[in-house]
Amino acid sequence: MEGHGGSKAAIIAAVIGNVAIAVVKFIAAAFTGSSAMISEGIHSLVDTGNGGLLLHGMNQSKKPADADHPFGHGKELYFWTLVVSVSIFGIGGGLSLYEGIAHIRHVAPEGILSNPTMNYIVLAIAALIEGWSFSVAFREFRKAKGKKRALQYIRETKDPSTYTVVLEDGAAMFGLVFAFLGVFLGHVFQNPYLDGAASIVIGLLLMLVAFVLAFETKGLLLGEGVGPVMLSDIRRRVESEPAVERAAEILTMYMGPHDLVVNLGVCFRKGITVEQAHEAIHRIENNIQSVYPECTRVYIEAESLPYST
Repeated sequence: MEGHGGSKAAIIAAVIGNVAIAVVKFIAAAFTGSSAMISEGIHSLVDTGNGGLLLHGMNQSKKPADADHPFGHGKELYFWTLVVSVSIFGIGGGLSLYEGIAHIRHVAPEGILSNPTMNYIVLAIAALIEGWSFSVAFREFRKAKGKKRALQYIRETKDPSTYTVVLEDGAAMFGLVFAFLGVFLGHVFQNPYLDGAASIVIGLLLMLVAFVLAFETKGLLLGEGVGPVMLSDIRRRVESEPAVERAAEILTMYMGPHDLVVNLGVCFRKGITVEQAHEAIHRIENNIQSVYPECTRVYIEAESLPYST
């Protein structure tokens, strides 16, 4: 069972790092006028806000069920992760793309490029801080995914907080590389257009990350169920009960990362009593929940009832 503790530590580390990085990037951009540095500053500022949104979503998802939300607030995390993906796409990616295009359209090719030393210093500082933040996030991600491959885990996990920070920090690391190349190659070749091109690449990178987050979150928000392997195992456990002839339809839906609703139909064997069926239902519930503790609600419908009492 995946936990939120490690994810929260990674998010807090990312927020602290992004605040510091955003400040120094904007200072450098103000002195040098670098389009790539402005995009990187926007990127870090957006990541700071996104970290806050993820923390808010994690806290809200832990609220207990109430009259208005009888199944709890677990999907709050899915909603706020979707908001984060929209933020990355529209604010981070969109503004970076706009900044890069505007820089290319209005730059004077014959203009003298400013001294890039400050940009290099800021990029070095940002790389150190981002590297620390990414190492924390990646360590928690590796712990959560276990032996699974990264892409397989991202597709299968029901807790987007475990990989959102890794994707954001990974994009930030690549963004720093593109920003460095834009500034460096722009001065080497005395071509200010390359700085704007770097900003465009950073924007496209952020949009790609946003698309992955939105795609993975969509299924969870709409009501994703368990995978075929787990579904088959639940059916096997139900049908291993001596009082059960066969399991009928099994419906599952994640109401949160660790809150799974299971609704299953059971056809009992002929000749068992109502008391025996009642005991069998409890054994089935305990059997499923002992292996899958995320199954917080197990509803069993009798497709065929016992004939005797």
